[in-house]
Amino acid sequence: MSQSTPYIFDVTTASFQQDVIDKSFDQPVLVDFWAEWCAPCKVLMPLLEKIAESYQGELLLAKVNCDVEQDIVAHFGIRSLPTVVLFKDGKPVDGFAEARPESEIRAMLEPHVHMPEAPAADPFEAAQALFNEGQFAKAEEILRVLLGEDNTNARALILYARCLAERNELTEAQAVLDAVKGDEHKAALAGAKAQLTFLRQAAELPDAADLKTRIAQNPNDDEAVFQLAIQQLSRQQYEAALDALLKLFTRNRSFNEGVAHKTLLQVFELLGNDHPLVTTYRRKLFAALY
Repeated sequence: MSQSTPYIFDVTTASFQQDVIDKSFDQPVLVDFWAEWCAPCKVLMPLLEKIAESYQGELLLAKVNCDVEQDIVAHFGIRSLPTVVLFKDGKPVDGFAEARPESEIRAMLEPHVHMPEAPAADPFEAAQALFNEGQFAKAEEILRVLLGEDNTNARALILYARCLAERNELTEAQAVLDAVKGDEHKAALAGAKAQLTFLRQAAELPDAADLKTRIAQNPNDDEAVFQLAIQQLSRQQYEAALDALLKLFTRNRSFNEGVAHKTLLQVFELLGNDHPLVTTYRRKLFAALY
């Protein structure tokens, strides 16, 4: 069985009073009665260890080898294995026999054990997650608080500008980006500027429906293909835009002084190197180049 940790340990007849009864006055102690020959015990124990670790010290797990500690088995009248008993304030308060699913075990523990609160989420990461979900107003609320505490916070400024851009507040978004100092977040800044560029360009182009009609009539209408890709980028339809730009580059890489290639690189900056679409289309672009 697994090695002991501060929250998980073996107990014997000699240590049971100190390690289980006495400690249960400070935090609940879950006692697992098991044996080497017991197959269900070997299934249950890793689950109990996982649960105990998740409580981060609010719950202890004591393991009793019933083949060795016969006196404890007799004292508590253990008749089947595995048997699990929860001790609190010096006495058994709950338990079960036979293996149980995790949900049942946690339900049994819930009235007796305080589950530690998860660490507070980083405010910027929370705002980024909201932005990624399209909840721009909620992201802005968090970012305004961050910027109220530090109006030079480059990451917050860049993401705030992107939120403004999504609401078509392009002039204000540009002003926010102009306030970003230093090169620490150069890639994120370039991506935000690319977003503004696409939105400005899209505002001056024909509607997507008209462009699709032109392409249907002439699939080699490079200008319409490029303009539709810009419209798609302004609407965050990144995969469709990347696919169109790559095909345009492959078919006519010199179109408009290589604008398809330049735009692909701008989209990579916008999405960031870790985005799966960037990984995929960077590889496809490399294959098209070489």
